[in-house]
Amino acid sequence: MKSILLSFCFAFPFFLSAQSGKVFDNLSLQSSILKSERKFAIYLPPDYETSQRSYPVLYLLHGSGDDQTGWVQFGEVLRIADKSITEGSSTPMIIVMPDANTGVRGYFNDVKNEWRYEDFFFEELMPYVEKTYRIKGEKRFRAIAGLSMGGGGSLIYALHHPELFSSACPLSASLGALTLQDFKENRMKEVKGVSDKSIENYFNQHNAISLINTGKTDDFKSVRWYIDCGDDDFLYEGNSLMHIAMKKKQIPHEYRVRQGAHNWTYWRESLPEVLTFVSQAFHQY
Repeated sequence: MKSILLSFCFAFPFFLSAQSGKVFDNLSLQSSILKSERKFAIYLPPDYETSQRSYPVLYLLHGSGDDQTGWVQFGEVLRIADKSITEGSSTPMIIVMPDANTGVRGYFNDVKNEWRYEDFFFEELMPYVEKTYRIKGEKRFRAIAGLSMGGGGSLIYALHHPELFSSACPLSASLGALTLQDFKENRMKEVKGVSDKSIENYFNQHNAISLINTGKTDDFKSVRWYIDCGDDDFLYEGNSLMHIAMKKKQIPHEYRVRQGAHNWTYWRESLPEVLTFVSQAFHQY
């Protein structure tokens, strides 16, 4: 009996360390705003099913060409989040990964306000997941991050709603056109029939540099910013300009330029840093 007890004692730490979170990558909700079924993936931490506690949440946005499975399949979110939590680098959290690839690609309402993805995100997706799962629905316990197109999405979402996010972590962020003229030329079909004034207003509301320069600086300072872009990334210019704009407005932020390009190798290395960074706010740093 003694030897059995001893064996169990030695094995018990292994059982604890072998605990794994769970990922569901084909969940959905019905959207009345987008008039369609919308997919999302979710990561639940290792102790979610055995505890009664509520958790902080990270909204993690994919890039262009991927969908809600991108961070699961290529970003290895399950392995990385489990490892980070087990090692104590980050706190247990729920990670929500929505699909912005179906219908019209992207995280924003379109210029004519006919496709309203941003409205869907804040008015339908966020309330749905925070009611369905044991999520702490307060700014302090909510963060957002993303890569490339999703990096741009996470950046603009946090600038539009600094009251909702404690941290924002745009990775290799795609800022879109950097000038109004480029925007008009790049979106020629989309802006056809729209007044110049409406186009200009839309551009200013979806251009990070413009928002930083004209928005309420104190509100932006209430968000903890982590900006990360590789030294060989073709999107380096927009990320550098964003860093400079924040410096001029004295908005505290972490700005990282590491060796790497615009690829999953880089973003898999970024994710542990993001999880640690957002956890600092969740832990009341």
